[in-house]
Amino acid sequence: MTYARVVNASRTARERARAELVSEITAAARRQLAETGAAALSMRAVSRELGMVSSALHRYFPTRDDLLTALIVQSYDALADALDAAAADVAEPAGRWRAIAGAVRSWALSHPHEYALIYGSPVPGYRAPADTVPAAGRVIAPFARLLADAHAAGALHAGAATAGPPADLERLRAALETPDLSDDALLAAVTAWTGLFGHVSFELFGQFQNVFDERDALFAATVDRLGRLAGFVP
Repeated sequence: MTYARVVNASRTARERARAELVSEITAAARRQLAETGAAALSMRAVSRELGMVSSALHRYFPTRDDLLTALIVQSYDALADALDAAAADVAEPAGRWRAIAGAVRSWALSHPHEYALIYGSPVPGYRAPADTVPAAGRVIAPFARLLADAHAAGALHAGAATAGPPADLERLRAALETPDLSDDALLAAVTAWTGLFGHVSFELFGQFQNVFDERDALFAATVDRLGRLAGFVP
């Protein structure tokens, strides 16, 4: 075996070891999220749980904000994976919209602390870096594909015309890669998407307590109403 191959094999082993330790660190941090919340996330507590000295932990995550960023990116990615799986092989717009919406709710209810980290109250003193933007974009990608596919197929049902901020809509239209989508359709889609997360947040954070007991039925009705607004549901 040549020297170069030995060095490459050694580097690969170190990379695997590093990846495993990073996974252990973020898993411990997620457990702390569940116990104390993101604002109280402590590097010292994470290192203590793992039996590491704080200086060793800082070699992987120099600051608490770096660790928070890793948790945020992982949470976005996990939710995006769930939405991709739910939307796969569902061509019909109404069915795909319901599948995506259901996956958002299921993931949120199964991972409440991760959902709160990315869609709950901002963590005091933390400013999300640009590293989180691509991961956040992955979450909306299945919805954007649904919107583009339904529009291309002529399957979007027209709604009432509304006024909107043209400059912002042009930026959003470019981001969603739907250049010829009308302002009305774009605003309706935004309302549907934000309404979905608003409903999920209300349920997850206890706002329906002592108000609605039939949560599944309420969610299904809300999703269909939002889907009709966006034009996915006839």
